[in-house]
Amino acid sequence: MEAKYDKIGTGYNSTRQADPYLTDRIFSLLRPQNGKRYLDIGCGTGNYTNALANKGLHFIGVEPSEKMLNEAKLQNPSITWLSGTAEHIPADDQAFDGIIATLTIHHWTDIKKAFAELNRILTDNGRIVIFTSTPEQMKGYWLNHYFPKMLYASIVQMPSLDTIQKATDEAKLKISGIEKYFIKDDLQDCFLYVGKNKPECYFDEQIRHGISSFSSLANIDEVKQGLTKLRKDIGSSEFEQIKKQYDNNSGDYLFLTIDKKGSASISVCTI
Repeated sequence: MEAKYDKIGTGYNSTRQADPYLTDRIFSLLRPQNGKRYLDIGCGTGNYTNALANKGLHFIGVEPSEKMLNEAKLQNPSITWLSGTAEHIPADDQAFDGIIATLTIHHWTDIKKAFAELNRILTDNGRIVIFTSTPEQMKGYWLNHYFPKMLYASIVQMPSLDTIQKATDEAKLKISGIEKYFIKDDLQDCFLYVGKNKPECYFDEQIRHGISSFSSLANIDEVKQGLTKLRKDIGSSEFEQIKKQYDNNSGDYLFLTIDKKGSASISVCTI
């Protein structure tokens, strides 16, 4: 993971900005309190760490990529930025009242060990908010039609909801909320499915560079051929027909809320 994000770190912030809607939703689900301490695990260049700190929260960022951390420090030197991974967090037991993880869980090398570590550093009654996608959701991306090998490589690295459930149970954590997220046209964080409704996005090399699937998992020839076909299909009615074949109600991504406490009912919401 370090090498992957060291590679794409340059220029990352030009396309991977904290999206206002996602920031507000994470804030709402986290239910933060003034005077408490919060952690952004796999914080990257710190865009969401910084956005939430600007709401008056005490946030710390942890990231394994030195390149990303250097970018984060330049963005906001007043925040504490630490080198670490989800499996090895340089913090004391029960050091944080809440934790967020945005589009990073698929980079964790040992999901069971990671959730055990998050449980260790989380206070009693603390909360974790994770923004991610699942293999089931990603199979519903029309990108599969144009970049099948790239999407396959992306999908196989994603933990399923069942895998997450088992790992949280083993760590004595409880998934208390599952909220579907569908891509919005004004999305400002250009992650993988940003072009769901705006396929022209993928012709922008900077946008592709900031997406790990394109920058690290894709075959150059497949990307070139896929973009050529996509451009051709957009110019006709073909693209809309292909896109319609992938319409589904699974959501494009998920917000997961995970609590460190006894049993809690699970709420499912669609956004």
